[in-house]
Amino acid sequence: MSPSGASAASTSVHTATDLPPVTLACLIWGLAAVFYLGVFMLRAAPAVMTSELMRDFHIGGASLGNLSAFYFYAYVVMQIPVGVLTNSVGPRKLLTMGAFTAAFGTFLFGSAESFSMACIGRAILGGSTAVALLVVLRLAAHWFPGKNFGMMSGVALFFGNLGAVVAQIPLRVAIENFTWRETILGSAAVVFLFGILCWLVVRDDPGDKGYRSYAPPSLQTAQRATLAEAFRSMGSVFSYPNTWLILVAQGGLAGTILTYTGLWGAPFLKARYGLIPRDAASIATVMLVAFAAGCPVFGALSDKIGRRKPAYLAGAVITAAGWLAMFYIDGLSLSAFTILSGIVGFTTGSFIIGFPFGRESAPGKYMGTMTGAVNMGNMLGVVLLQPGIGIVLDHYWTGQIVNGAHVYNVAAFHAGFLLLTGWAALSVVLIALTRETYCKPVAG
Repeated sequence: MSPSGASAASTSVHTATDLPPVTLACLIWGLAAVFYLGVFMLRAAPAVMTSELMRDFHIGGASLGNLSAFYFYAYVVMQIPVGVLTNSVGPRKLLTMGAFTAAFGTFLFGSAESFSMACIGRAILGGSTAVALLVVLRLAAHWFPGKNFGMMSGVALFFGNLGAVVAQIPLRVAIENFTWRETILGSAAVVFLFGILCWLVVRDDPGDKGYRSYAPPSLQTAQRATLAEAFRSMGSVFSYPNTWLILVAQGGLAGTILTYTGLWGAPFLKARYGLIPRDAASIATVMLVAFAAGCPVFGALSDKIGRRKPAYLAGAVITAAGWLAMFYIDGLSLSAFTILSGIVGFTTGSFIIGFPFGRESAPGKYMGTMTGAVNMGNMLGVVLLQPGIGIVLDHYWTGQIVNGAHVYNVAAFHAGFLLLTGWAALSVVLIALTRETYCKPVAG
């Protein structure tokens, strides 16, 4: 072989010292992010079909809150186990199993003839999709530089929030042109096919493709841990002070916006401004688009300044004040309400800082478990707030029913939303008590 031929051959083969190509990293991470987008859409779907669900299953506000929250009940329960399994089983297997199981849960929900079966379907869906965010973050840690983790966390949530946007006007249009059942069953088929694609393409680490990994040694060690060893680490993350503070604080940020846009926003806007479901969905879309934009901005900002707490706390303060203004300022015009919705949505994006903040608050070997704990806090807010607000609404219900669905007045929503605004205010206090990590993980 000529020298020139040997040179060409040598440049065509990579070695284990080469970092993965950006295109390959984006493809693998992007597939997981698209699945997360679908998760958000399915999670928020009940928000645009509240009347249909109450009519078909003959339920009121408390039961509707529970039907939606069954997703989150299972999601919260699965967070820590899935975080542990991310270390032991690996992202590829978890993502594929999660997609197949999510397709089954979605099918069960869409075809359910009884309220109990619909709840079971939502629970299976919630438990299975608990893998989504943890897999996205884990793949980011392996396929992209660690210095960009905060930004990548924000981009991941941007994808998720796009899913929540799809669950507003586009999903409502689909329901109006077909039925809610046909729309959900079609979604189940898409998720199943996507699971097959993930199995064929996604890989846990660049090393599986012959490239050098970006994951630090502690994370590589955690990935090689046995399942038994991984489960024994579950309680360890709670020995670090920031864990509890961040976990509960997340419920007052992510939990509040998911509760509002995911269920109670549309009926509130109908009661206060007389909006039809599609117009109410457009207001929720403004909030969710702003939320999607805020996540990468706050994530990148905390990376840039080298501190987590300032941006996290500032976002929480503005969010809490914004919720109070949206709900309790008398005579607030619809245009002013919409502007406030956008502001609150954007600043709620500061919750993304909880993921790198939590990751850095414990040794790297606990990354999967710690990420699960933080995300459990996000969902804990929805688990308690969606049915909690429903219970308050039923307590203040005047007995009005329209087309088989319970109708609540503004005073009932004002009472119910005290739970939401109270938790948002609590988050400000808890974040103020956290200890700064300066973007550096705890040694150990």
